[in-house]
Amino acid sequence: MRPFEQIVTEYGPTVLRVCRAVLGGVDAEDAWSDTFLAALTAYPALPGDANVEAWLVTIAHRKAIDIHRSRARRPIAVERLPEPTATTGRPEEWDGDLWRALTALPHKQRFAVAYHYIAGLPYKDVAAITGGSTDAARRAAADGIRTLRAAYAEASATPSPADQRGQS
Repeated sequence: MRPFEQIVTEYGPTVLRVCRAVLGGVDAEDAWSDTFLAALTAYPALPGDANVEAWLVTIAHRKAIDIHRSRARRPIAVERLPEPTATTGRPEEWDGDLWRALTALPHKQRFAVAYHYIAGLPYKDVAAITGGSTDAARRAAADGIRTLRAAYAEASATPSPADQRGQS
């Protein structure tokens, strides 16, 4: 077996991207840490022929579900927080319309898009992580991408206030 440090170095960025896409910025780092802490204890029992990346994304998926559940129990202090402005590459700093469209997707579609298009996992692994069939994972990802394209195209077609001033 490879040293666990190599596993973290090799797959850590992918797991973090998935966590950020599924959870957003703040909770993603907690999920990433929880994922690798859980993986550290289970790693010695992992079969040698296991797909380590899919195994880690499965753990991250379960940690994300735990965080989603804890969010539901947490009181909301304010109605809406302003979007932060920074350049760390976190999803909430992506194009605002695209990020809003991604967060508006149903959980199954959001997970399928994140695991297939961001992590690059095949639909078979996405289905194993999210539960259900390969066809259902493919359908959820396709529906999610279609919704994102439609929402993003609609937002891009709306002229910005600067464009409207230039037309007057």
